[in-house]
Amino acid sequence: MKIDEIKELIEIVNKTDIAELAVESEGVRISIKKAIFLQAPPVPQAAAHPAPQPVRAEPVEPAEPVAAPTQPDLDDDRYVKVTAPMVGTFYRAPAPDAEPYVSEGDVVEVGQPLCIIEAMKLMNEIESEVRGRIVKILVENEEPVEYGEPLFLIEPL
Repeated sequence: MKIDEIKELIEIVNKTDIAELAVESEGVRISIKKAIFLQAPPVPQAAAHPAPQPVRAEPVEPAEPVAAPTQPDLDDDRYVKVTAPMVGTFYRAPAPDAEPYVSEGDVVEVGQPLCIIEAMKLMNEIESEVRGRIVKILVENEEPVEYGEPLFLIEPL
């Protein structure tokens, strides 16, 4: 088969709906496959919605301002800041289906476990060094933590 004949076969495949053509002549086998590009179905246009009609609003008495709850300040000297002693993953509970060790508002004793930090497949319990009330948990469950990152704020009792 000559190159001109091969080019002619390619043109025939390109101009028709033929996806694949195989020809054997004089001991030479040629297979031509056309790349098929699938088109995504057209996306239907959203139906036009009628324009909303203006609504007349009656005057409303202004509400009394509500004081936002105050967030404890990390730099407040009243609180003991429990920080991560290592890099790892923070867990609030000893197991995925278990209750958390502590919650905000709980009173904790010295030596009571507060959380676990997993580092290099080892589970390290972090214990309270003071007796007090948990004011704020600063890290979400299963979040990575850095060395020295604040985990809890405890108000000593």
